[in-house]
Amino acid sequence: MKREVDTEMEPAGSATTTGNLKRNITGKMLFLFILGDVLGAGIYALVGQIAGEVGGVTWVPMLVALGLALLTAASYAELVTKYPRAGGSAVFAERAYKRPAISFLVGFCMLSAGVVSAAGLSLAFAGDYLGTFIDIPPVLGAVIFLALIGALNARGIKESVRANLVMTMIETTGLVIVVIAVGVLLSNGGGDVGRAARFDQLDSPVVAIFGAALLAFYSFVGFETSANVIEEVKDPSRVYPRALFGALVTAGVLYMLVGTAASIAVPADELADSSGPLLTVIQATGVAIPDWLFSAIALVAVANGALLTMIMSSRLTYGMANQGLLPPVFSRVLPERGTPWVAIVATTALAMVLTVTGSIATLAETVVLLLLIVFLSTNIAVLVLRRERVQHRHFTAWTVLPVLGALSCIVLFTQLSAEVWLRGGIIIAVGAAIFALDTLARRRTPSQ
Repeated sequence: MKREVDTEMEPAGSATTTGNLKRNITGKMLFLFILGDVLGAGIYALVGQIAGEVGGVTWVPMLVALGLALLTAASYAELVTKYPRAGGSAVFAERAYKRPAISFLVGFCMLSAGVVSAAGLSLAFAGDYLGTFIDIPPVLGAVIFLALIGALNARGIKESVRANLVMTMIETTGLVIVVIAVGVLLSNGGGDVGRAARFDQLDSPVVAIFGAALLAFYSFVGFETSANVIEEVKDPSRVYPRALFGALVTAGVLYMLVGTAASIAVPADELADSSGPLLTVIQATGVAIPDWLFSAIALVAVANGALLTMIMSSRLTYGMANQGLLPPVFSRVLPERGTPWVAIVATTALAMVLTVTGSIATLAETVVLLLLIVFLSTNIAVLVLRRERVQHRHFTAWTVLPVLGALSCIVLFTQLSAEVWLRGGIIIAVGAAIFALDTLARRRTPSQ
């Protein structure tokens, strides 16, 4: 990967403000923004399922998933710094394919994935973890939680990212505690280091690794949301690639350490049977850490993921409205706060509705499909847009990376069930209907 310099000019609007959005996000804040979204709640739940697929070598599928994520991340680094505008993948598709229907559906898939993910995270927040502290119906708890997230989002990007900073530190601390606790276990003569190198008598380790890599890949999803706050980042061409790759590698190293530590402390079958695998690991180490502490850390992790997802969804809605892909009302911004309030209200309300339409597992599977469609479009868009020059410096990926990124999306498509494809197809059909109705309305307006 390399940086290409077209001219010595910086992107338009590289001052402290651009349009109606304020550039308040520094490089460190962006790094923590991406890291917090990638870490999220996935690692707290998926370690056990990954162990169930491959045995103790959980670090191998995590390494494979990191490589797959970096391929698509390279495409985002190039396009985001080349076209630093809110809207992300929808903007890239619009420029690459010159088809409003395609750019709308790509943006709609990204937007839908964000809102569906937030709905699922809100249910996770209001479930067993919150039940440790307070007894409240899950759906009611999810709706209240989403309302609080929406209020923080509307207050301002700086406040939201600062809250993310605190929550990222907390959830990262929880993962570090796991590694340290297992270290204490080893120093006391416990654990089994050999488990971290055993496949537990699998017939086909390679097949198992790729099956587990699909689960691990879900843990890396979230980096793409950063594209939708690029108009609020200071010096995006220099800052964005460093923050993106740095956050992904940091998350990957932490995931592999935690996965290895979990395998050393607890046999794979026990991890697979646990709904709270990291809590099971802590209990196995014998280190005196209260159970409620990990419930609290998990709540913070889920809340952080939901906050960043809703930031992405609202900024994407705002960006699509500015591009004429959604009604202009969604581009309205609070005068003093500089936040897209109509987009925030709309995406938060939709997430609230989705909390009563399916389980966490159902919503999560749908998110994976929608994001793979977005990633495939973005990887192809990089190659299509290579012929287009811009008047500022931007990152350029090696050509082989977006090619491999597109192929990896196709491979992962084959791992999804027909039921998931049906749900995704319904969402895409809804998006197509919205686009058709909006197009029809626009055609009729000039003649009236």
